[in-house]
Amino acid sequence: MQTTTFEVQTPDGPMPIYEAKPDEPVEAAVIVVQEAFGVNEHIKDVTRRFADAGYHAVAPHIFHRSGGGTAPYDDFSKVMPLFKGLTDEGTLDDVDATLAALRERGFDDSHIGIVGFCWGGRVTFLVALRRAIGAAAGFYGGGIVTGRFPQFPPLIDEAATLATPWLGLFGDLDESIPVDDVEQLRKVLTDATVDTDIVRYPNAGHGFHCDQRDGYVPDAAHDAWERTLAWYASHGVPG
Repeated sequence: MQTTTFEVQTPDGPMPIYEAKPDEPVEAAVIVVQEAFGVNEHIKDVTRRFADAGYHAVAPHIFHRSGGGTAPYDDFSKVMPLFKGLTDEGTLDDVDATLAALRERGFDDSHIGIVGFCWGGRVTFLVALRRAIGAAAGFYGGGIVTGRFPQFPPLIDEAATLATPWLGLFGDLDESIPVDDVEQLRKVLTDATVDTDIVRYPNAGHGFHCDQRDGYVPDAAHDAWERTLAWYASHGVPG
């Protein structure tokens, strides 16, 4: 495996991208979208896991407008400053710049997947609404049904217009994403013209996939990971 960090240009300035790729050529790529805590060691580790699974994986530093950096899991007061200057339009600009970099590396949009965690889970839904790529998966993405941050409005009213197949993975014990919201989302997704699926884990809360957080739930994390890989493979984004 090879890892590096390179920069791309966005309308709001340069953005670093962490990259992990297998030594051998691969057929597909994955964009890993950070939690609300930035491109930290966990997100880099997840990016490397996708490379181990046979993907050219990249994690864009979407908090570049505020100077970048990360926030610790146990101090949410340091999270909000990282979002300074960021909007949905800016997030899509960053994803577009990342897609362009992957195209330059030989991947067409149908062979690119996106995955996101926490705030990044909502980003995958936003991207699936506005861009047509291979497949998307969101882990415990809050703010899709009920808004959490003023600059990131709810997206549920647009659910029927999804352009990319989307898999949602949620924990029933997640205090920030009520089960009622998850089921409301499942209901409206029946009108989508692309494949969708929602999976709930009764014993899991927010952050259940992150092995650096107290809420880590190994069995749910493993199942969600395998479902994500299967979702990609079934939609033309094979590892």
